[in-house]
Amino acid sequence: MPRKVAKKAAKKVSDTTGRGELVILTGLSGSGKLSALKAFEDLGYYSVDNLPLELVPQFADLVRQSAEIERAALVVDVREGMRLDEFPAILKRVRRALSTRVLFLEASEDALIRRFSETRRPHPMGRANTVVKSIRAERKRLDPIRNVADIVLDTTKFNVHELRAHINAQFEREESDQSLTISSSSFGFKNGVPSDADLVFDVRFLPNPHFVPEFRKLTGKHPKVAKYVRQFPQTAEFLDKTMDMLKFLLPHYIKEGKSYLTVAFGCTGGQHRSVFIAEEMKKRLTAAGYRVKTAHRDMPR
Repeated sequence: MPRKVAKKAAKKVSDTTGRGELVILTGLSGSGKLSALKAFEDLGYYSVDNLPLELVPQFADLVRQSAEIERAALVVDVREGMRLDEFPAILKRVRRALSTRVLFLEASEDALIRRFSETRRPHPMGRANTVVKSIRAERKRLDPIRNVADIVLDTTKFNVHELRAHINAQFEREESDQSLTISSSSFGFKNGVPSDADLVFDVRFLPNPHFVPEFRKLTGKHPKVAKYVRQFPQTAEFLDKTMDMLKFLLPHYIKEGKSYLTVAFGCTGGQHRSVFIAEEMKKRLTAAGYRVKTAHRDMPR
C-alpha cells in the first residue's frame, strides 16, 4: 500500500480542487486506535493503518487532488520509532495542503495493562521491558504529539461500541449540528460520585421508593416505581428546570468543541429515584435532537 500511494502521489495534477479532509489517528497502544480506524472506515473515510510518516504529505496531496476520496483517516503511532520527532513539522506541511485534524487516544495505565493482559499481545515497544515500563515509555515518547492534537480522547471507560458511538458523534456528517453525545447516568451517593461525571444532580430530595415495601426490590425503570416518583409535583418541576438549564448549556459545550458529556443523577442507593430521572431526562434530550444513552452504575442487574 505505501509504495502505491507514493507512486500515485508523485503524479502532479494541474487541476487542484482543494477539497478533502484528513484525520490523523494516533495515541497509546491499547487505547483503541484500530477500533477507531474501523469506525472511520464505516463512516466512509478512506482508511490506512501505519503509513510511513514520510509519506503522509504525499498521501495528503493524493486526497486533495482525488475526485473520489473526500475524507481519509490514517494511523501514525509509536511504530514509527525515532521518526516521530518529525511529526509536528510534517503536520504543518500537511495542514497547508489539506484540512487536517489529529485525534489522540489514551487510557489509564491500569486499563492499558488489563487490555494487554486480556489480548496477550506484546507491547509494540518490545519484549525487553515489562508492559508497565513500555506503557510509561510510550506515553513519554508520544507527549509531543499529544500536545499538537486537536482532540484528546480518554478511552479508559469505553468499550468498543461506546468508542464507535463517540467517533460517529464527532465525525459523521449530518444535517443536524448536534455533534454531542450525552450520557444520562444514575448512581448512588453511598458508593461515591462518578469520577467521569461532568454535571451532577442530587435527587435525594424526592420521596424514596425504598421505604415502600413492594418497591424495595424493583428499580426506577419499573412502571410502578416510575408512577410513584412521577406523582410528586417537585419531580416534574425538577425535570423542567433541569431541562431548561441543559438547553442553555449544551449549545455552549458544543461550541467549545465538547463531544461527550456525562450528566449524572444521584440518589442514596442508585436504584430508584436516580434511575427514573436519568431515563426521563434521556427521553427529553432525545426529543430535543441530542444523541443520548443511559448508564446505571449502581442499579441491580
